[in-house]
Amino acid sequence: MHTTGRSLPQLLTEARRRFEDALLATLTEAGATPVSPTQVQLFAVLDEDGTTVSELARRMGVARQTAHQAVHALVATRLLEQVPDPASGRQRLIRRTPEGRRAHKQATRILERLEEELAGRIGRRALDALRSALETPWGAPPALNRR
Repeated sequence: MHTTGRSLPQLLTEARRRFEDALLATLTEAGATPVSPTQVQLFAVLDEDGTTVSELARRMGVARQTAHQAVHALVATRLLEQVPDPASGRQRLIRRTPEGRRAHKQATRILERLEEELAGRIGRRALDALRSALETPWGAPPALNRR
């Protein structure tokens, strides 16, 4: 087994960055609307029926202002739109436009191809084991006490 001495969070961050970089490069080559890694992350956590900016920020682990800026940039490119939240008169939902849905489907297809490319590099069994471990519920984050 090859070990690098890096922590698991570092390795997971590098793996995510690899997928994001490949996705963005492939989208750029295809002539898609340019987006940032933060905007890609926002697109990934957006519910089909729409999500509030506060909830997007929570899911992304960023400040509400960061999520708000990403939303407004994507609204300006017409990939997202803001609509009234039927459950709240004060809130607005962020959802994909028809162009945003097409872009999301394109990104999903690219990510599927990237996953297949990774299977070719590390082996199907390793990829399946990785996916299985990441999809297994881990429970609430523990607060480890010093002993």
